[in-house]
Amino acid sequence: MGAIPQSLLDKIVPPDQLTGLDLRHARPMVFTNGVFDLLHSGHVVYLAAARELGAALLVGVNTDRSARQLGKAPDRPLNGERDRALILAALASVSYVTLFDEATPCELMDRCRPDIYVKGGDYDIETLQETRLVRSWGGRALSIPLLSGYSTSALVQRIRGPR
Repeated sequence: MGAIPQSLLDKIVPPDQLTGLDLRHARPMVFTNGVFDLLHSGHVVYLAAARELGAALLVGVNTDRSARQLGKAPDRPLNGERDRALILAALASVSYVTLFDEATPCELMDRCRPDIYVKGGDYDIETLQETRLVRSWGGRALSIPLLSGYSTSALVQRIRGPR
């Protein structure tokens, strides 16, 4: 495998460097988060819609450890955290990618103070801790409808075939 282009590496920001990142010119900044294990059309459409809401999109990606705490199958995620971050960084809609190891991305959000927090339509945005946090500094929380028929879990099940 060849060298990873610097342009992709520049989009992957360690969580402890978020506060040093000059995000003033990337406003309004949109933040979303997830595992993004096997990237599919639903993810791509969701991320493009999120990016259209602002000048920049920062994606918080669950580390392998935090993804396993979400109650996924024991062998998930299938792709490691570095691979998932790199794949997301390659998308034109994604401005920055960072990893988080906690149960929620609230610590990350507190560091970068996004103007808009988005989640997919399968979440009740009003019940999320992230919604309360972003609203505490005057930001907005929005739910984006999902592209019907796409899910990583269904894709994994299809790949594995009947058991």
